Parts: sequence; C-alpha cells; structure tokens
Amino acid sequence: MQESEFTLHSLRKRISAFIIAISLLFMALIVRLFFVSTLDSQRLQNMALSQWTRDLPITAERGKIYDTSGATLAVSFTTYDVYLRGREIKDASKVAQFLSQKLNMSYDLIYSKATITNVSEVLVKLQVDSDTAKSIALENLSGIFLSESIERYYPYGNLLTQILGYTTIDNVGQAGIEAYFNDVLSGQDGYFLVQSDLQGKEIDNSLRTYVDSVAGDNITLTIDVNIQSIVESVLEKVMVEQQAKSASCIIMDATTGEIVASSSKPSFDLNDIPRDDTASLLDMSRNRLVVDVYEPGSTFKILTMASALESGNAHLSDHFYCGGSATVDGQRIRCWKTIGHGSIDLTQGLVNSCNCVFMALSQRMGVDVFYDYLQSFGLGSATGVQIASESSGILMNKQNVKNVDLARIGFGQAVAVTPLQLVTAVCSAVNGGKLYVPSIIKSITSSDGVNKYVFEPVLKNTTISQSTSNTLNEMLKKVVNKTEEYSFVPGYDVGGKTGTAQKYENGTIARGKYVSSFIGTYPASNPKYVMLFLVDEPGAGAYYGSVVAAPYGKEILANIIAYLGDEKITDVETKYATMPDVVGKSLTEAIKMLNNLGISYEIDGDGGTVERQLPPAGTNIDLNSTVVLITN
Repeated sequence: MQESEFTLHSLRKRISAFIIAISLLFMALIVRLFFVSTLDSQRLQNMALSQWTRDLPITAERGKIYDTSGATLAVSFTTYDVYLRGREIKDASKVAQFLSQKLNMSYDLIYSKATITNVSEVLVKLQVDSDTAKSIALENLSGIFLSESIERYYPYGNLLTQILGYTTIDNVGQAGIEAYFNDVLSGQDGYFLVQSDLQGKEIDNSLRTYVDSVAGDNITLTIDVNIQSIVESVLEKVMVEQQAKSASCIIMDATTGEIVASSSKPSFDLNDIPRDDTASLLDMSRNRLVVDVYEPGSTFKILTMASALESGNAHLSDHFYCGGSATVDGQRIRCWKTIGHGSIDLTQGLVNSCNCVFMALSQRMGVDVFYDYLQSFGLGSATGVQIASESSGILMNKQNVKNVDLARIGFGQAVAVTPLQLVTAVCSAVNGGKLYVPSIIKSITSSDGVNKYVFEPVLKNTTISQSTSNTLNEMLKKVVNKTEEYSFVPGYDVGGKTGTAQKYENGTIARGKYVSSFIGTYPASNPKYVMLFLVDEPGAGAYYGSVVAAPYGKEILANIIAYLGDEKITDVETKYATMPDVVGKSLTEAIKMLNNLGISYEIDGDGGTVERQLPPAGTNIDLNSTVVLITN
C-alpha cells in the first residue's frame, strides 16, 4: 500500500513538473513573441526590407553660401554616380566597352567590376556630369544604374580660400565654413528603393519607392566680396614684390564686430584642391588670422595708449625723454631709434612710436591696472568667432610678470596675439570702448526661405570711454598724416599705426625674420572699418612695417574708399621729395639731410655711418611714406 502511494505521489510530481515546464516554455514563447512583434519589430522589418529591396542614395543638395550683398560664394549642382549590378548584366564586354569610352576609364577595370556577382552593386565612378549621365541612360544597357549626387562649386575660385574651406568628394565639410557648419549645410539625403529577388535582381513591375532629399540651409556671410577682392589682389602683389613667406589681411566693422574681409596668401583655387600634397594643403587651408599667434610689436601700442589714457596715467600734456634706450631691472631696452627721440610729448610718442614712452606708460600703470585693461580687451582668451581652431593668444601669468616684462609688453613684446584678437581689441579702442564678439555669419536660412538665424551684434564688455576713444582717434590720424591733415589717403579721414615684430624659433629670436604690419582706421574720427595688414618674413630687403606694410594698407584703404563712393573732405595735394644719396655719410649728417627735405625715416642698426639706404638715391618719395637708413 505504501509503495503504491509513493508511486502515485511520484507520478503526480512528474506531471506537475512537466506542466510547469510546459507553462514556462509557453510563457517564454509569449515573451519572445511580444519582444519580436513589438519591441524589436522595427529592426527586424528593416533587416527584412534590406534583404528583399535594393536602394540607391539621393544626395541632398548642400546649402549655398553667399556674401553680405547676395553674391554666391559656394553652390552645388547635380551630378550622377554610376553603379553596376553584375547579376543583371547580360553582356559584360559590351558594358565595359561602352562605359570605358563614356567615362574615359580603363576597359579592364570596368570589365572586372561588371563580372562581380557576389555583391548587389559596385561603384564605377562618382560625380559624372548630367550630359554624360543622360547619354549612358539612353543606351539602356541592363545592369547599369545611375544615382543622383551633388558636387560643390566655388564661383570665385581662390577667393576666401581659408574662410569658405572645402568638402570631400562625398560632400562632407573638410575645412573652413564648410566644416564648421557642415550639419547646417548638409541637408538630409533621400533614396530610391526597388524590390529585388534572392539574387539581388530587380523584380519586374514591383513596388518602387522614391524619398526625396531635403536641401541644406543657406548661409550668408558678413563678407563683402568686393572689399574681399580688393584685399586679395593686393595680397597677391605683396607676395611677389616683397618675396614674403605669407601675407594676410582682416577688415572688421568696428561698429558691429562683423568681419568684412579676411584672407591669407598663399592660397589655392577651391575648384582645384591640391589633395596630392597634404602638407601644402593643410598649410594653405589654415586660417592664420585666427589660428596663428605672434608678437604684435608697435601696433600693440594702440592698446597701451588707450589703457594709460583711460586709467588716468597719461595726459596729452605729459612730456617724456628718450635717449635711445631705457634700463629696467638692470636690462637695457633700446628704442628703435637708437640715437633717441629727445624730449617729446604723449602724441609725439605715438607718432614716433617711441619705445621709451610706452615703457614709461606701462610702468606707470603697473601690472594690476594694465592687466585689467588688457584682459578687458580680450587678450589671453578666444574671441568666440564662428571659425574652427581659434587660438587664445599668450598673456603671461600676472603673478610672474616682472618690471622688465611689463616694460616690453608696453610696446608689444612679451605678449602674443592672434591677428583677429588684435583687430577686435583695436575696434573697441576706437569705437567708444565696445568690445564685440566678432562674427563671420550674417544669417542662416532654410531652403524654403525661413530665417533660422539673423546676426545681431553681441557686446562682450566695455573697455574705455567714448572721450578716450576720441582722443586716441585724433592721435592715430596724426600718426599717418605726416605732411598735413588728410594727406595719407589724400582728401580722406584715415588713421593708422605700423608695427615691426621679431619672430621666435625654439624660444629664441630668429635672426632676420620679422612680421611687418599696419593697422588702418576709416573714417578715423569715428571708425567704421578697422584693417590689420600683415607681411610675414618679407624678403625684398626691408622689413619695417612703415616701409613694407603701410604702402599696401594705404592702397587697400584707397580702393575701399573708391568702392564706397565716399566724397573727399578736402582737396590735398600729395607732396614729394627726391631721395638724396646718404650712403657713406654719418648718421647725423644723413638725418639732417632727410629732415631738411621733410622725409621720415627708420634706422636699422647701431652704427654711426649709413651703409645702405632704402629706397636708392633719386627715387621720388611721397612725404607720407618712410625710408630706411641701414647702419650695419
């Protein structure tokens, strides 16, 4: 009896276990079915769709890029990509023969692609023009398929090379605006979908799906292509005449922070990108005005003067003495005029670019006050412009600044800036103290005309007062208008300041390597435009900013004024003198001869005798220009 009960009990347990197992199995199946039909359904549908369909991409039209006046700077046009589907080709030899002639490609290469049957399709060539694509389609050979694509074109060629940048062959931005705003310009690709059998062959009379692409947004830059063209033409001339390593120029609207023109040479045609020379391509693509830093030299004196005036450490009535050098912390720091400027007032200190005056001003302010102003001008930090890889410049840690460092910073040494930083800061110094975030973008608009972004000036902070700006602007007018008012660009209100900076390599001064520069303002009394013009390592014999950079800066400003159609304030006759022969004469005698003729000069060297002169004797000299006396 007990054995029978045990057997029955054991059987019941087995049946219960079986029922539980079956229940768990069904529950697992129900969970799996729920997961497959609900949670994982989209993925499985996509996998199934990919197995019984074939699709060809339809590349979205990339957004256009315009200048501020509406001139087209970058545009896209439709091209076609050619594919082969080996499983559908009836005569591979005929297809290869036909395409090799149409596409100017190797017969053997195309034949090898036409006989591939283990993949659905093989790419033959990208970006075939529409006429060629049409002739291929009309031949109606089985196994050849065409897909729409987009190619980028730049109507102005090598204009704005570093600003616009370029794209890959797949229309992905690779440099400049094209890269920085790639997501904005790209749009959304579409596709053409056809049903196919197990071998990948299209099923006749099957369902076809066409999903159109969505064009990218259009971008309007703050650039004025006419002013840009003026700038680039002069830069090309500088590269030849001054045998420079590079030359750059940036022009900013001082009232808004908009970049009106920006260029560096050497550059290249954006429709003929030198992709086979990667090092050269990267070098010419680099936006030197935003990425590179340099010691600004005397153009920095504009900021020192603005800071000293605003802080109350400088007054127009102040007088200084320059004996050719000053000693700070036991170190003798020379003025560019080694024989000294003698007794001069504050304005003459800026007009003569006297290093001794600016060393004195920086010492008067002290580290704390001077640094407060420099940092308010944005030095040592990125400006926030919409350009990739912007550098922050180099401003020494305030705690580490010694008196000798402070003295050098006063005249533009021991500090490094990007050209964009400097021109942005100078805009603030001359516009009443408004430091704007610089901008290269005017607006962004969708392909159907909806505004997505419209530029509004962004004020970062206020640096100095309007009255200090007014004083500084009057001083800058006197710097360049040497013979009389409005004489630099005859009849027009122009201000400016030149600079000559030594270059460094591996932490030491690079002998014979300089950056020559010129900052120009127009109209000088209330500037609308501020221009920074740079010549890196001029190799034609001279290197002073007043000799190398200022004449080209003057040419740019004169051409811009002509383009704007501004009327003269007054008629001013340009005054000239004939350059005398001073080679072999004592420096004192040579200077006396030049002073008698009203010719401004720079001295290169510490010697007492003139060994060379630039330009040579007999040259007709504009008295607003500067000559160089080389003593050793």
